[in-house]
Amino acid sequence: KIIGIISLLVVLIVPFILGLKNTNNQLDSEQSLCPLKMVSGVPCPSCGITKSIVYFYDGNITKSLEFHLLGPLTVIVCFYLLIFYSLELYLKKPLKRPFFFHKKALWGLIIFLGIYHFIRLFYFFTENSWDDILKESIWR
Repeated sequence: KIIGIISLLVVLIVPFILGLKNTNNQLDSEQSLCPLKMVSGVPCPSCGITKSIVYFYDGNITKSLEFHLLGPLTVIVCFYLLIFYSLELYLKKPLKRPFFFHKKALWGLIIFLGIYHFIRLFYFFTENSWDDILKESIWR
């Protein structure tokens, strides 16, 4: 539970720090730190979540959703789990698991993410030339 709390804090704090340095929206054009995108130039299913969280913190919901639909949901779930795990540690007993801990919710998320990623890839390949894709990789 301690490792979970630390991980959740990292997920919430790193975008906050990046947002403090994002004075002129330079994050829009900066190189992604995603290993898959750095090697191939093609985004992975979670590409854009960090930038989405940065703009969610900034209050720009539209831009947040443009980078990734699940960015705002990630923040909400992380805060919920942070409170949940902290309460379990404080009370020293397990609490009733929330619905998203169940297999059906996980499979729903996997299916949604797969469809969402397929749609994002379709638009990515139709809107970018191969030269643009290579510029996003380390092979530029």
